[in-house]
Amino acid sequence: MAPSFSCPNSLYDFVVKDGNGVKGMVDSGLKDVPERYIQPPQERINKLDSRPHEVPPIDMSKLNGPQHGQVVGDIVRAAETLGFFQVVNHGVPVELLESLKDAAHTFFSQLPEKKAAYRKRVSPSHNVKYGTSFVPEKEKALEWKDYISMVYESDEDALQFWPNECKEVALEYLKLSIKMVRNIVEILMGNLGVKLDESKIEGLIGMRMVNMNYYPTCPNPELTVGVGRHSDMGTLTVLLQDGIGGLYVKVEQEHEAAKEGEYWMEIPPIPGALVINIGDTLQILSNGRYRSAEHRVRTTSTQSRVSVPVFTVPKPTEKIGPLPEVVKKDGAARYREVVFQDYMNNFFGNAHEGKKTLDFARIATSS
Repeated sequence: MAPSFSCPNSLYDFVVKDGNGVKGMVDSGLKDVPERYIQPPQERINKLDSRPHEVPPIDMSKLNGPQHGQVVGDIVRAAETLGFFQVVNHGVPVELLESLKDAAHTFFSQLPEKKAAYRKRVSPSHNVKYGTSFVPEKEKALEWKDYISMVYESDEDALQFWPNECKEVALEYLKLSIKMVRNIVEILMGNLGVKLDESKIEGLIGMRMVNMNYYPTCPNPELTVGVGRHSDMGTLTVLLQDGIGGLYVKVEQEHEAAKEGEYWMEIPPIPGALVINIGDTLQILSNGRYRSAEHRVRTTSTQSRVSVPVFTVPKPTEKIGPLPEVVKKDGAARYREVVFQDYMNNFFGNAHEGKKTLDFARIATSS
């Protein structure tokens, strides 16, 4: 029998500790969003306050033809402004993308105990973790999301320990995405006047993980968030959205009228497209020239939604800091050099709060 969701401790035990997740709560016949999931007014997402992202997707196949320069320019411009862009003809077959969405729904539709077998401390592998929200023990308001996270170590490890429902498609998606990530990293580094050798690129994208995110239907989506405001900690993220939508990116208008300030832009799902976003690592390496994108996710009352990101992240031992060539041009470094493991510990040690995680590496300027 489901517990009383009006009791915060009872709810927390059921959803987080016992591994029933938000889906288990919804499946129990929930009629209203429990208080523990109600976000403060300033964190709620009002669709009417956002604007649609109307920039067409970038055709990656044109990198090999006469329009190479234009594609490079489009990628650089997106990295310098919004930190988000969509790509088509990216090398990941559309059939595989459809299979990924199906696999995510198959995994999350299992009995709770099947998913709970991958919870932290009981999972058969430290590389596979099933959970809910982001850092539940630190959050005042929980996020309306369940997920399975799979860190790549080797093909053998993935095929042995990743869940059977999704391991083969997730592994293929990861491998095909990495080829595109390398291309984009090389383009962005080239624009900074930097040529990285293979070992350095590998250091910056050497830790890879695939997440499958599940956002169950929500009775009051205007009160909750699927994911709160944050930027990704790594180098580049490749994201598959399903057709429902709900991804919002913050636009900061530094060069427009001050009254415009900032607003949220919805990234619409485009069939066959993948979303690329810049992570904190690239913002630090470029000394702030490239922007990690602050984003968040809305829930929906109509049907459950899935998304499947691939995170490419520096190896934990890698030192990241502004590239010397860029600092020389800029005259000063805005960030200090940090060991990525320390940056990662800080990232996962705090609830989502916009781009505050970047403060860990930021050099304070005297006023």
